[in-house]
Amino acid sequence: MDGPTFVPAAKSGALTSRGTHLPSYSAIVGVLVRFFVYFVAVLYSSGKMLFAKKSGESKPQKLAASTSSELYLHKDRQRRSSRADQRRSSIHPERLKGFGEEEELNGGVKTWEMKIISQEEGKLNDSATCPEMAISKPVYMTCKKIQDISAAAVKIQYGVLKTPCTYSRLSKQYGTDIYLKKELLQYTGTAKERGVLYLLMSLREDQQRNGVIVASDCNFSMAVAYHASELHIPVFVIMSTCTPPTRVKTCREYGAMVISYGSTIRDSQLHAKRLAQENNYFYLEEDDSAIYQSGLGTMGLEIYEQVSKLDAVILPAGIPSGLLASNSAILKHLNQHVFVVGVELENIPVDQQSLKMGQPVEDHTYSHPQFYRELNGFGTNSFQLTGNWVDKVVTVREEDVLISMLRLLEYEHVAVDAEGALALAALVSGKLPELKGKRVAVAVSSGNMELPLMKQCMDQALTLDNRVCKFRVTVTDCPGEISKLLETLAREEARILTMKQEQPYMRTDLFTSEVSCVVETRDRSHTSQLRKILTDRYPMITWVER
Repeated sequence: MDGPTFVPAAKSGALTSRGTHLPSYSAIVGVLVRFFVYFVAVLYSSGKMLFAKKSGESKPQKLAASTSSELYLHKDRQRRSSRADQRRSSIHPERLKGFGEEEELNGGVKTWEMKIISQEEGKLNDSATCPEMAISKPVYMTCKKIQDISAAAVKIQYGVLKTPCTYSRLSKQYGTDIYLKKELLQYTGTAKERGVLYLLMSLREDQQRNGVIVASDCNFSMAVAYHASELHIPVFVIMSTCTPPTRVKTCREYGAMVISYGSTIRDSQLHAKRLAQENNYFYLEEDDSAIYQSGLGTMGLEIYEQVSKLDAVILPAGIPSGLLASNSAILKHLNQHVFVVGVELENIPVDQQSLKMGQPVEDHTYSHPQFYRELNGFGTNSFQLTGNWVDKVVTVREEDVLISMLRLLEYEHVAVDAEGALALAALVSGKLPELKGKRVAVAVSSGNMELPLMKQCMDQALTLDNRVCKFRVTVTDCPGEISKLLETLAREEARILTMKQEQPYMRTDLFTSEVSCVVETRDRSHTSQLRKILTDRYPMITWVER
């Protein structure tokens, strides 16, 4: 019996022979995975090497920028000590007018050649590149000025205070969004610290070692006294004998050697120049040099950063005009639509006269130097910048400045001097009606005034504001008449400052006496109401007009 023939081995061998040239599915997947892993590893290695190369190139730049931004004279003097013998000899005092020019900086600290990376400079470089061959010389010099201000802002940032620019309660009263740049909060109470510090830090090492000398009794001398002492620079301040004792004391407390000489500031300046020549001191005065103005212009950078959607900026003008000139240049560069206004006293309209005549006016006199001490020349640089970038210059009266001082004391709780209240006086006097409803920054640039003078100014300001009035009233010489007058004043909520009963030597009526009173009221309307009531009750009253 024949059974089925079954050959399993042959069939298996046939299948094996047909699959010897085709790889299995798992082998194909394994090869693809290995290739993918190798490709990823190569990409990762290449990217890592490229990133390391770029990091190595950018690290020195970041280190240089960080070193420049934290530069202060204590470290700067050590860095420059190895190059001191390569510098030129100290500048002769008679060459002071040339100080700050490019040729002087090439022998000293090359401030505008430093490559400084900062937020402000980034904004400036984005808006203008200043190619030397593509634009005119005035525009190029303005661009150089902007670069100097940006460099100064980085260099002095740890030596001066970044003062606040805050919204003021005066805005509602004058119909304008007022933002006060409170430079009086600087250590010496003046915005001139910015220019002074940058000026001192830019001196050569031999000039710093020999010391500086200044002849002035204004805010400039106090700023020099403080920052020179902080930078370990010997400093001498020559003041006239009529300088208030408090200013002499303040400069000495700052660390300066104060010498009283001469009856006028002119005598003090001549004596200071003579001492500078004899002892090789560097003579400093407030001028319009490029270095000093670059430091002052840093305030404009802060204002533009602190107040968004800025419409206008009001700055003190007159003499000196460096604060107006330098800040107008930087503000117009950052936003050409910002309306820049300068304010000066009508008694010394130096800016208006200079712009009208087309050249700086140097002859100026002022009858009250104790009220407004900042009297210096109007230099060529300041004149050119003011003419190019300032939109309007207005004049105000001394009465307007006094009212501004009173408003700042009442609404902002700050005591300022005439220079600090000068910018606000333009709004108080109503000289800028076009700024109604605008966002306006006002510079409160100074706050140094002696207490006796401050008291006189406040008393006069209250009188000008119709809040202090004086009258003489004739009453019958009977018991209780004066008490009735006091009751009337108390009922009307008038504050009695002084009251005096006078007995005339020759009088026609033996039964009357004259009472003189000085009272304080809330405001102008309160004064009018009190005057009407007293006039109705006492027909023989006499009001003393201011």
